[in-house]
Amino acid sequence: MKRLDPDLSFELKLWGEGLLYIAGLDEAGRGALAGPISVGVVILPGDKTLLSGSLAGARDSKQLTPLKRESLAPRIRETALAWSVGFASAEEIDMQGIVNAAHLAAIRALHQLSLSPQYLLTDFRLELPQLKIPQKSLVKGDARCLSIACASILAKTERDALMRELDVRHPGYGLGKNKGYGTQAHRSALKRLGPSEIHRRTFHVK
Repeated sequence: MKRLDPDLSFELKLWGEGLLYIAGLDEAGRGALAGPISVGVVILPGDKTLLSGSLAGARDSKQLTPLKRESLAPRIRETALAWSVGFASAEEIDMQGIVNAAHLAAIRALHQLSLSPQYLLTDFRLELPQLKIPQKSLVKGDARCLSIACASILAKTERDALMRELDVRHPGYGLGKNKGYGTQAHRSALKRLGPSEIHRRTFHVK
């Protein structure tokens, strides 16, 4: 089956209704054993020709190689009208649960934006009912909607960069390679060293 790239169908409809600042949101790090959850927010300009050129190849970050993500991230930052990435720590995840922590990271990201979004397009499970901003949650949004796909790339690359920094501060777990996910090497290190302060105590490790 041919893979479909995300497009601007949702954005074009909203732009056509006179809404200029449409924010796409997506997360990274939900299933990791260590480190924060991150949420990226991207507001793209309403120029389909510009976006089809400058952001060619952008899609769900999980479908991209690390090298491709790292090459796309600066292009997204340069092209976007506004962008940001918010984080919620492992401690906040343990205290509030992963869903509430993801909402916290999303709200932090939105507060950091240089523009106020008029509409939110969120990936599934990232809807924010506590906000009064009109919004739509999309199943597999990062595979269908370009704004969400771009947000997924920034959430992933910014979190990966942070995990490389945390690897220096918390050596032995291989965080620079596994980014906190439950690889066999990471699980073995956890059994040998025990959890660090950035590990999620409420996530079960087999």
